[in-house]
Amino acid sequence: MSCIKTVWDNKNWKRSYSCPQCRQTFTPRPVLVKSTMLADLVEELKKTGLQAAPADHCYAGPEDVACDVYTGRKLKALKSCLVCLASYCEKHLQPHLQSAPLKKHKLVEPSEKLQENICSRHDEVMKMFCRTDQQCICYLCPVEEHKDHDTVSAAAERTERQRELGLRRQTIQQRVQDTEKDVKLLQQEEEAVNGSADKAVEDSEKIFTELIRLLEKRSSDVKQQIRSQQETEVSRVRELQERLEQEITELKRKDHELKQLSDTEDHTQFLHNYPSLSPLSESTHSSSIRIRPLRYFEDVTAAVSQVRGRLQDILSETETEILQIVSQVDVLLPQPEPETRADFLRYSQEITLDPNTVNKHLLLSEGNRKVTRMSEEQSYSNHPDRFTDWSQVLSRESLTGRCYWEVEMRGGGVHVAVTYKNISRAGDSHECVFGCNDKSWSLYCYGNRYIFCYNSIMTPVSGPLSSRVGVYLDPSAGVLSFYRVSDTMTLLHRVQTTFTQPLYAGVGVHTGSTAEFCKLK
Repeated sequence: MSCIKTVWDNKNWKRSYSCPQCRQTFTPRPVLVKSTMLADLVEELKKTGLQAAPADHCYAGPEDVACDVYTGRKLKALKSCLVCLASYCEKHLQPHLQSAPLKKHKLVEPSEKLQENICSRHDEVMKMFCRTDQQCICYLCPVEEHKDHDTVSAAAERTERQRELGLRRQTIQQRVQDTEKDVKLLQQEEEAVNGSADKAVEDSEKIFTELIRLLEKRSSDVKQQIRSQQETEVSRVRELQERLEQEITELKRKDHELKQLSDTEDHTQFLHNYPSLSPLSESTHSSSIRIRPLRYFEDVTAAVSQVRGRLQDILSETETEILQIVSQVDVLLPQPEPETRADFLRYSQEITLDPNTVNKHLLLSEGNRKVTRMSEEQSYSNHPDRFTDWSQVLSRESLTGRCYWEVEMRGGGVHVAVTYKNISRAGDSHECVFGCNDKSWSLYCYGNRYIFCYNSIMTPVSGPLSSRVGVYLDPSAGVLSFYRVSDTMTLLHRVQTTFTQPLYAGVGVHTGSTAEFCKLK
């Protein structure tokens, strides 16, 4: 009523009032009264309430569990009863929520498999479990086909299985946590690899750029020195040439003077002028000039070419080392170590000894694979890489990736070693001895015992003696192992560490001893 009056009181209305239902107009403005019929209907509805029809989404579809009470179109079930073995919608579930006896029933989420809980033989609910046959049974089954079987209540078996399930879940959850940690570690490893690779590329570019600048500077210096020497020599030649040309002019003048005197017909005049001739001076230049073969700056070209050859050798050697080091990058978990000799031989590496590092009391033979201790010095040229005082030698090859080699020994004592290349060589200090510093690891093989040495720490090694020792190295995993080689592989000593530089094989030989790096098939 107040709404209608408000609309009609609006000034836009001009003495014409219409009904919003039938659109009939009235003039003058009618007096409105309460509709008693509509008011009674509203009051009745307030008392009885409205029974709204179920919405379409409340009806059960093909994928839903339907209420078992309906016979026509069924509503969705809200719960299933394990005692009644039926499913109920919200309306028909009310007795289970309100009736005291029904409240004791077990309600679960709606399920279409309720009939699977009925024993097909006895048509009873299966509330027991046969552990002998591992199946659910009803209370009548133990009387017949499951007689004398190990039976328990389904609840008791569920409790046991639930406990096992909990343990399995704990195992799975622990594995999930461990795997997630591994994934996180691999993500961090990926970031570290990418960062390290980017930095290595950047640093390598800077280093090679510096090398290029250094070569350009050396080229400029040589060019400038050649031009300077060229200017000096040309200036000296030109100066001497001018002096010789002046001498030629003077000689020609004297020759002309002598010719005039020689052509004088008056004897008296000839004799009168002859004493006045100046004596002919000796040449101080022509006799001292020795023209050399045309090889002035060719020696410079030869020297530069020699430097180029040496640089190419260095670059070739370092390129191989760099590529080998790059190939060693491995972030995955290390593979298991070999066990049988056949497994080790898969990683065999042929090793030759470097003549530039061998001590002068050691004789190399067998294609630089065998070394013998000699009393007299051998005729090796001086080299900065040579061991000056200790009877030791390094391999020519660096050790990259997983590798294995064997050393055959004869005589009193041999040191089988692995070392960084920057181990000291000159002098008789322990810094030069395999195993007596932090740059090398050595197994001392004496006549009747083994001793492992690193950083001057001696560790006695027990094990059967053999004339052949095998060495297994996995730089990326930080593993170095020494084995006694015979019919079987016997581990003598194992090192687990972190290698920070390229590694080389080494051997030290005492007086009267030999060591040979074996050819392995």
